[in-house]
Amino acid sequence: MSDSVFSNVVQAPEDPILGVTVAYNKDQNPVKLNLGVGAYRTEEGKPLVLNVVRKAEQMLVNDHSRVKEYLPITGLADFNKLSAKLIFGANSLAIVENRVTTVQCLSGTGSLRVGAEFLARHYHVKTIYIPLPTWGNHTKVFTLAGLSVKTYRYYDPSTRGLDFSGLLEDLGSAQSGAIVLLHACAHNPTGVDPTSDQWEQIRQLMRSKELLPFFDSAYQGFASGNLDADAESVRMFVADGGECLAAQSYAKNMGLYGERVGALSIVCKSADIAARVESQLKLVIRPMYSNPPIHGPSIVAVILKDGDLYREWTVELKAMADRIISMRQQLFDALQARDLNWASCLKT
Repeated sequence: MSDSVFSNVVQAPEDPILGVTVAYNKDQNPVKLNLGVGAYRTEEGKPLVLNVVRKAEQMLVNDHSRVKEYLPITGLADFNKLSAKLIFGANSLAIVENRVTTVQCLSGTGSLRVGAEFLARHYHVKTIYIPLPTWGNHTKVFTLAGLSVKTYRYYDPSTRGLDFSGLLEDLGSAQSGAIVLLHACAHNPTGVDPTSDQWEQIRQLMRSKELLPFFDSAYQGFASGNLDADAESVRMFVADGGECLAAQSYAKNMGLYGERVGALSIVCKSADIAARVESQLKLVIRPMYSNPPIHGPSIVAVILKDGDLYREWTVELKAMADRIISMRQQLFDALQARDLNWASCLKT
């Protein structure tokens, strides 16, 4: 047999995060724990399907007028409209003035990638600053999209808190007009977020330097249990009339991990610019995956549109957030009771 034309292909290493799940699945130990992807699990270690999601799905199944036709390139219109309201607020002036364009994407990762591809083609500065540390996939997404990635100080290991002075210094010396990635809430992987006052200082600095905010909102409502509180940082930047980008994911807050439901919103200076930006986003999406799936965003749209389902969702969402906060406290207390130092445990 002749050599394969792919003989020169080398074995790639496993993804550092998803590879943990691969190892977990191979491990035969009955008391194993999966410490890879940060996904919510029940007491039995199983994925949780929200009751409100099951209700919404049943409503969709019972609606025999629904078909499986392709969605437009930009996705499900109701989903896009409701997603923008969820993150920017129903009374956001940017929405009222039609200065926001929203496109459905493949969860948070896809939203970031579409936004990055658009910026690489149409924004005048090709540099993006990301926090150190950040989610492991950020560097790859932005680099492969054609942007140059730099970092700004964010976490201080000595205090296990925000390195706010380092952050301000690095953004203050950043190239004018550069893009800056900001975690809207529940910073990944540290969990450390700026206070409201600190966010305001960051906003003022970024606007004075004409830095372009690109928010990654993967945990709205999942961090504090309050959807509005977790969107405060984003709304601060939108309220000042400036432009920004926001990538949303419904993986965590609705438990729709495998449905890959997300949205990219770009806030512009005028409705005319927003329309032009959307036309170019279509040109990014069309050769990438043509158009997005219909099932997941339909679930989200049903829940966000129906008052009773929406309220039920917020109750389930807060229960998840509260349980996470409680479990973290219990773990900390258990370590303290055994005279174990939390920081040293993390190092080992």
